[in-house]
Amino acid sequence: MDILSFKPGHDGQVAAVRNSSLLFSVEAEKDSFPRYEYVTPTTLMNAAERLECIPDVVAVSGWVKGWHSVERPCEAGYFGAGAELIRSEERNFMGKRVRYFSSSHERSHLMCAYGLSPFPQFEPCYVLVWEGNIGDFYYCDERVNFSPLGHVLTDPGNKYSYLFTIADPSFPNLKGHFRFGDAGKLMALAAFSDRSPMSESEQALSDYLLAKDGILLSTAKAELKWSHLYDCGVESEAFKNMAGKFSNAIFDRFYQFARQHIRPGLPLLIAGGCGLNCEWNSKWRDCGLFSDVFVPPCTNDSGSAVGTAIDAQWYYTGNAKIEWDVYAGQEFECDFASHGFDLSPLDIDQIAGELADGAVVGWVQGRCEMGPRALGNRSLLAAPFHSSMRDRLNHIKGRENYRPVAPVCLEEDLDVHFECGRPDPYMLFFNNVRNGALGAVTHVDGSARVQSVNEKQNPRLYSLLRAFKRLTGYGVLCNTSLNFKGRGFINRLSDLCEFTHGSGINFFVVQDRVYRRDG
Repeated sequence: MDILSFKPGHDGQVAAVRNSSLLFSVEAEKDSFPRYEYVTPTTLMNAAERLECIPDVVAVSGWVKGWHSVERPCEAGYFGAGAELIRSEERNFMGKRVRYFSSSHERSHLMCAYGLSPFPQFEPCYVLVWEGNIGDFYYCDERVNFSPLGHVLTDPGNKYSYLFTIADPSFPNLKGHFRFGDAGKLMALAAFSDRSPMSESEQALSDYLLAKDGILLSTAKAELKWSHLYDCGVESEAFKNMAGKFSNAIFDRFYQFARQHIRPGLPLLIAGGCGLNCEWNSKWRDCGLFSDVFVPPCTNDSGSAVGTAIDAQWYYTGNAKIEWDVYAGQEFECDFASHGFDLSPLDIDQIAGELADGAVVGWVQGRCEMGPRALGNRSLLAAPFHSSMRDRLNHIKGRENYRPVAPVCLEEDLDVHFECGRPDPYMLFFNNVRNGALGAVTHVDGSARVQSVNEKQNPRLYSLLRAFKRLTGYGVLCNTSLNFKGRGFINRLSDLCEFTHGSGINFFVVQDRVYRRDG
């Protein structure tokens, strides 16, 4: 059975599943389109080129006719976890009668986490869906029925990012306005917090935000002028302290609910955009309530098309699991004659030596990563030793100087450099750094969002890390995404040449070839 699946709205995506295997996941923002882009004709053509025939099933994730979850529903709509919300009928698709399938956006998160998880289909588990609007736990039984355990918190992601808008003088005083990138910046700033008990004014703000449902549509920023953080600046000490304290407050709301309503010893699956918060993921992993914790690499809306495809497969076949690989995105496009660059064959040892000497290299291999994290196929790589390298990478990417840079590490060396009890191939957990020599990848609180790599997972990146270790004694590199500011991963040669000239780096690698700027 061939299933073609679409995610409408922001983080647009087209995915295909054939006979329980993921064929591809094409995300609209990739190939240097704006972050969080809707599905475009380019996205559709990229997907269509990968299909050999018209699919048996066309699936569309439920969404809304607008920007906010409370607007009129589109297809199966935004909310709802039950199978009774599924829509299935026959329709005409490009001259062929196909099955048309739609289920809610909420179910797309549930089924993405469930279908990609390593746990057997008939093993019960818990699922936490927390994103901009939804914040709930579910019990999943052996028949893949999702039962809500009770409501925890409305709008957890929106409330989290709203704190950033209060302190940012550049944020406009408009109801309904929001920025997708604020949550990630707040996560970086939270590491600066002293995590002391909240003051009276901090507690008042926290209580107000946690109680205010529908905060984006109901509350303009100016209504928070009474707060001591209003327009104080996001890099002020007062705001940095509050960032960590408010992060704790949101997590504690969910943790206390879990303690009261779950039966310890089952695995936990995490879905939704809040699953990109590595601090929270690490707390769930270490809290002792669950036998294991799984977070998919596309835990945010970039996995919704995959989740709806899995839901359709389950509905028609009874199978809710698929085989998949994180490198399921687009192939790199060599659309340019590379004028102004000298080409040479890739020599892994030579690249490792140049990295050891302080070079920054654009690194392109195979297909794009699925989800928002660069995992060694669309990456900027550099030596991990000096904090000045972190500053240099942030400058190249046009990012704020408080943003951390993540490390990629040989899987067998994880415990040497990080307090890491298990591999993390998708860069979704925080771990404390053990080695003081890794200044470029150590955040202010001593943590790092490390990606582990073994030879099977990514053989060429693994070989580069091994070569770098032979030279320096460290199988660790800086790894940050290869992209223009505010854009998805670079995925064509013409854009990469432009990026290289504009960023000041001298060379990049595409597959088995090195491109060096003339002179």
